[in-house]
Amino acid sequence: MKIEGRCHCGAIQYEAEVDPATVSICHCSDCQTLSGAPYRASVPARDDDFTLTHGTPRIYVKTAESGNKRAQAFCGECGTSIYSSEVGDKPAFYMLRVGPIRQREQLPPVKQIWRNSAMPWSGDIMGVESHPRGVPMPKAP
Repeated sequence: MKIEGRCHCGAIQYEAEVDPATVSICHCSDCQTLSGAPYRASVPARDDDFTLTHGTPRIYVKTAESGNKRAQAFCGECGTSIYSSEVGDKPAFYMLRVGPIRQREQLPPVKQIWRNSAMPWSGDIMGVESHPRGVPMPKAP
């Protein structure tokens, strides 16, 4: 499947070919912290199938719990997380973050990893109050 992605401000843009049957949710504590969310959804793209079409992401190298070093690519302007990869000039593949992908609605996750780190409430939010759009934020006292 051909996808296009971009950061929130548009400084980073890319195209890739991905397999929708490989989308995953990661519940590891690194993904929770780096995404600011209870989990992160990603889809792999081989190096030959990923092209930055505009801009250059900033890279932060994180040592994972496993001891492996992972390059975390993000927009240096708006902070949008773009991908993670092996450290080096030509990684085998990129784990593209689903959020910045224009076709994200067509990329439902098919597996979850690091489930032992999952927030206990993250599996069932259907009963949580919901609104079709945002609600006014409370005013500061």
